[in-house]
Amino acid sequence: MSSPVSPPTASAPLNPRSRVITASLVGTTIEFYDFYAYATAAVLVFPILFFPTGNETTSLLASFAVFGAAMVARPIGALVFGHFGDKFGRKATLVASLLTMGIATVLIGCLPTFQQIGWVAAFLLLVLRLAQGFALGGEWSGAALVATENAPAGKRAWYGTFPQLGAPIGFIIANAVFLTINFALPHPDGTGQRSEAFLAWGWRVPFLFSAVMVIIGLWVRLKLVESETFTKAEKTGAIRKFPVGTVFRHHWWHLILGTFIMLATYVLFYLMTSFTLSYGTKAADLGTASAAAQAAAEAAGKPFDATAFAAQFYPGLGFAYTDFVLMQIIGVVFFGIFTLLSGPIADAIGRKKLLIGVTIGIIVFGLAFDLFLLPQADPKFTGALVQAFLIFGFALMGTTFGPMGAVLPELFPTNVRYTGSAVSYNVSSILGAALAPLIALALWAAAGGDPWLVGLYLAGSGVLTLIAVFLAPETKDVDYEADLGVGVTGSL
Repeated sequence: MSSPVSPPTASAPLNPRSRVITASLVGTTIEFYDFYAYATAAVLVFPILFFPTGNETTSLLASFAVFGAAMVARPIGALVFGHFGDKFGRKATLVASLLTMGIATVLIGCLPTFQQIGWVAAFLLLVLRLAQGFALGGEWSGAALVATENAPAGKRAWYGTFPQLGAPIGFIIANAVFLTINFALPHPDGTGQRSEAFLAWGWRVPFLFSAVMVIIGLWVRLKLVESETFTKAEKTGAIRKFPVGTVFRHHWWHLILGTFIMLATYVLFYLMTSFTLSYGTKAADLGTASAAAQAAAEAAGKPFDATAFAAQFYPGLGFAYTDFVLMQIIGVVFFGIFTLLSGPIADAIGRKKLLIGVTIGIIVFGLAFDLFLLPQADPKFTGALVQAFLIFGFALMGTTFGPMGAVLPELFPTNVRYTGSAVSYNVSSILGAALAPLIALALWAAAGGDPWLVGLYLAGSGVLTLIAVFLAPETKDVDYEADLGVGVTGSL
């Protein structure tokens, strides 16, 4: 009697669950860490060190403009990385995007400032910021595909939440690093980070620290092998020579739907991070703001025009930076919790039902900005309302962001899935993320410091997303193994 034959090694899962989860999570954590580090510096440091225009609002707008410029580079990155990811595989593309992002971020930490080389410093910052955006254009989609193409049946949305979880984790790590530096360095005012030591070199540490995280991410990703879904597409000849042309020719409607499905998520994301940090930490009264601006002008050896400053001043909430970031971190904990919860819910009830419900919630939340964000007579009550605002907003963020790791890839067949999901995700970044900080700042100023117009802007983006969700198909039961794209893109 012959002994039983062991099953061939090829029948075993190509990527164990732990490796899939770690590889999809660690990369997006690093990418979002790098972006958050820039976002924080864009508010606290770069207006002073790279855009010293003499006007606080103009400097902040210039800093936000460079921040938003990365979003313009993201669709370009999506096209390039999407092409290679759909044509040659996910693994090498993910490694390349991570390296690009990591190198650009470390170099930002090495840049000379305006005082050293003039406006060339701002130009170099812009170039490296564009490189960050280019890299992130390919990172998210590849990570989402690693998760969902290796997911067990019926758990694709659950697995798709792991790359999404990189956003709250990256936020917490980045801000924890900034806070640690703040507490470690001397600062005369006892609250803010704008101490001499922080402006001289402390702000560079978070950017340089990303090198450690990139090394860890590369080690994990180099252990990956291609998913069975992509391998099957290769073997059946479904891979296209020019995936970008295929996706625009045959899947343009899903590209539009995917772009607007992501819109409210992006607007909410950047309002809850960069705008709230600006609004929450800006001085609540003209006297305090004027004194700080005059001291900064004197330190820089520039004249200070009190009348001009008063004419362009609009108030914020006046929280100390460290206090407000701690409040944001509390909110981001709910971001992470609801990101994880959203996956099983989307697998159980479907993507559309969940997204319709949460998008309606985002619209209502946008209309309620004034209920939470206007200063109250009792500062403690103001703090409680703002903390509630951050918790509600980030909980909505997790619930809408979590399913996107499955929803956008499911709109496209295997042979253009990387390109299609990447283009939708990153074109939406221009309409939402790139414009959101600038639009929010302009609306905040137009309302004289009242945030109600900013909330209306969020509600309007929610309406557009709601329409797109209604028009989109339910993708819960899409079969990745069968949906290779062969029937759409032509005969083999």
